[in-house]
Amino acid sequence: MSFALRWLFAFVLLAATYNPTEWNFTRWAMANWEGNLPVTVLTALILMVGYIIYIRATLRSIGLFGMLLVLALVGAILWVLWDFGLLDLSNPQLSTWIGIFALSIVLGVGLSWSIIRRRLSGQVDTDDVEE
Repeated sequence: MSFALRWLFAFVLLAATYNPTEWNFTRWAMANWEGNLPVTVLTALILMVGYIIYIRATLRSIGLFGMLLVLALVGAILWVLWDFGLLDLSNPQLSTWIGIFALSIVLGVGLSWSIIRRRLSGQVDTDDVEE
């Protein structure tokens, strides 16, 4: 599985939870939780499992500092694009999509970091054995 696929799953997870369209879990759950409470809870739990997988892997591989560093790097790239006039942040919907994109990059890098590190350095990471 490549980095692009891991990033895409992170993007879909974030966008499925919330995005500026009406097609997201947050808006659907707020409108339908009374009539569809079991389905709402099931969907929330499925999303939560996805978040736990991504956030735990990200925290274990790059840590909080690494997450902030990747987010700062993506933010700096967006700042340069905005400064050169290639990106217009006056549209709140576009800004929301950019935020989802930035967070998905952080989660994608976090989930892929062991593979990226192994390819760059030739060293293999192993999980800690908990006894």
